[in-house]
Amino acid sequence: MTSKMQRLLVLLGVSLGLGGPAAQAADEPKIGFLVKQAEEPWFQDEWKFAEQAAREKGFKLIKIGVPSGSEVLTAIDNLGAQQAQGFIICVPDVKLGSAVVAKAGQNKLKLMTVDDRLVDGAGKPIESVPHMGISAQKIGELVGKTIAEEIGKRGWKLEEVGAIRVSYDQLPTAKERTDGAIASLTRAGFPGANILNAPQAKTDTEAAFNAAGIAMTKNPKFKYWVAFGLNDEAVLGAVRAAEGRGVKAGQIIGVGIGGSKSALNEFAKPMVTGFFGTVLISPKRHGYETAMNMYEWIKSGKEPEKLILTAGSLMTRDNAAAVRKEMGVE
Repeated sequence: MTSKMQRLLVLLGVSLGLGGPAAQAADEPKIGFLVKQAEEPWFQDEWKFAEQAAREKGFKLIKIGVPSGSEVLTAIDNLGAQQAQGFIICVPDVKLGSAVVAKAGQNKLKLMTVDDRLVDGAGKPIESVPHMGISAQKIGELVGKTIAEEIGKRGWKLEEVGAIRVSYDQLPTAKERTDGAIASLTRAGFPGANILNAPQAKTDTEAAFNAAGIAMTKNPKFKYWVAFGLNDEAVLGAVRAAEGRGVKAGQIIGVGIGGSKSALNEFAKPMVTGFFGTVLISPKRHGYETAMNMYEWIKSGKEPEKLILTAGSLMTRDNAAAVRKEMGVE
């Protein structure tokens, strides 16, 4: 073959896209990662680790915030229009389950859930959809155990301690976490009558502050306080409410869940506050591992496990750096 003909074939191959960038782009899997509160640090970290997986495997990650049900359905159609092959989602409302499954099917998209598990019209988990979640009950039990042990170390009389349960019961994960904390506390002898329910309107610090403030105002008899809830923000709201009522740092024990930046900022303060600790859960597994699982499902047909539950580790001011390194978030 002459060099002139070889050059012609090369040019022809490029013009047809054979082996060139266009062919590679066509073969590049597209995976959506949809989260209910894109501004929250937890979901930012999930996206960060999912992007790490995308770089390693060479797929395109499509990140979309979906704070409402209508936006969830629109986003799934958007993924279908972009010819994505699958997506991972944390929904704003688990009762969207049947609609999400149907919409994924219409768009021929593989579906996995993360953090919050979809439920059907009867409120039962949709077990056919692979899910990576958090062992909410066990994490809650660790929160309660930590609080009970710290009460003991401080020598507080149980009858003088009020417990603020900052609740958001419409989210099953939230209820499981606080139920777990209550189970550990009562096993340790904490009086059930001293556990005060403080329902929050949203899952942020301001809503928790308002809910805890009402509970404390109605129960001025307690000398000491403990606080627990869905996440770090819930507990920080309770701690701020206590401070606003003149409760000193040594008179309250707050243990959150999440290991968020808010928790780290609290540990970094020069003076110890009532925010004693947090159960760090790993966004790396929830972002990186789910993205990898979806990629393998698309490329090799290997379907992920139907249910994976991750655990957490207690992080305090004293061990924060070591625990973060151990959990892969340092």
